Parts: sequence; C-alpha cells; structure tokens
Amino acid sequence: MDWLERLNKAMDYIEAHLADEISYDEIARIACCSTYHFQRMFPFITGITLSEYIRRRRLTLAAFELQTTGAKVIDVALKYGYQSPEAFARAFKSLHGIMPISARDQGVTLKAYPRMSFRISIKGDVEMNYRIEQRGPFEMFGVYAEVRQELQPAFEDVARFRRACDEDGSVDEINALLGRFGNGLLHAALFDHTGETFKYMVCYHLPKGLDIPKKFTKLAVPPLTWAIFPEPDCELQQLWRRIYTEWFPTSGYEQAEGPQFEMYYGTPERTQGEIWIPVRKK
Repeated sequence: MDWLERLNKAMDYIEAHLADEISYDEIARIACCSTYHFQRMFPFITGITLSEYIRRRRLTLAAFELQTTGAKVIDVALKYGYQSPEAFARAFKSLHGIMPISARDQGVTLKAYPRMSFRISIKGDVEMNYRIEQRGPFEMFGVYAEVRQELQPAFEDVARFRRACDEDGSVDEINALLGRFGNGLLHAALFDHTGETFKYMVCYHLPKGLDIPKKFTKLAVPPLTWAIFPEPDCELQQLWRRIYTEWFPTSGYEQAEGPQFEMYYGTPERTQGEIWIPVRKK
C-alpha cells in the first residue's frame, strides 16, 4: 500500500467517525506513521491543521442536518462533539456566520467544506539536497512568541514577530551578549507544537558559561538524528512544503519529537539557510 493510499484510508477513517470520538493515534496508525509526524505533516499537505479540518467537516455536516431534518440544535451539537448549545453556537457562527437556529431560514448562505482526498501530482523535477547527521545535546537561547499552526497565518505571525525583535532591540542584545556585531544573523527554533500553535524562537547557540538576562529563554536540545536541508537562496517557506510533500513520503524517515530549526548563515545582504528536522527511521 503506497503513501497516497494510506492517506486516503486515514481520511476515510475521519469521515466515518465525524459523529464519534476520533483517535489521532488511529489516524496515524492507518497512515503508517507516528501521531506526532502526522499532525506535523498534515498542515504542509493541506494548508490547515488536522483539528481544524475535522472541525470544519463536523460543522458542515451539522449545517446539512439542521437544514434537511427537524433535529433539535442541542441534539446536533451533542452528535458532533459539542458539550453545550452555547459552545456549538459559537463554533457554528464562527464558520457559517449565522446562528444554528437560522440554518433553516429560506435563502440563508452556509459554507460547505468537502471531504478531502489525495491524488497523484507529478513532482520531483527539482532536486532536493539533504544530509543526515547525528548531533549530541546543545542549548539555544533567545526570545519566542506563540505562532498559529496553519501555514499562511504562521508565515504572517513569524514575519510580524521577527520585525518586532528587530525593533525592540532583542536581536541587537543577543548579538551583544555573544560579542557579535554588525547585524550578525540569528537562527530560529520551532518547538512545543500543540496542534493549533507552536513556539517560534529567534535564537542562537548558548556558549558554555554565558550568563543571560531573564528576558531570554533557554532551549535544551537532546541528542537527535537530524535531516538537514540546505537552501542557498534562503527560500525556506517553499522548502518546508517540499520536505513534507516530496521528501518524507519516500525517504523512509518520519519526524521525531524535538525542536526544528531554521539556520541562517552569511550576511543580511547574502543569506543562506538550512532547515533542521529531527527524524527517525520508520
């Protein structure tokens, strides 16, 4: 069974259990990967998080049911996993723009999110360089912000946060602590993924014996095996997508738990980048 077929079987499971409890572990088992890897991979393939996809599908079916049956709002709410009519009404209005009771009104506009399925797309015409390295433990330090998991909002949040770090002096202060001046480039760590958000840290390697102010956070990185992807032109947004949609499906590896890194080298005028992802063999 190939990767595409496994993904579609995982979506079949979700679809069959929208009115039941959905096990993320079972989804990952069907897809033949770890739960952590599946949750990290899903947004890069689809553009939305797994939990958001499930939420949209449930609220789509709830709208259909309210429109076409005489079911009570409370019964529909409970069927699709909401513990109170109030919680259901908030979620329903957030998606559809109206209250559930109004779904039966003539001429009302609702949103329908169809079931996802995956089909073959011919890729791989552009080479992707990578290396596998084992590294011992190390520490990073810097400042971080909570970032939304969905791809486009994440890119917007990151750009906004990096500008703030430049403007509030955090970047200059980190470089001064390291004895680096002249706009020394800093790295970025992505960690503590919850499925909805993650932490994005502007950071650098912590030298032994360096005391840092309390405003900075330390990040301890355990010994890990890393898949490292260089990008000479620093087009890292596109590279992130390619790693999850092209490299992982055929590599024999899956993502291991641990922080990811965007490493930046060179100068602000000529920057090169690398993406570091902790991996393990399937």
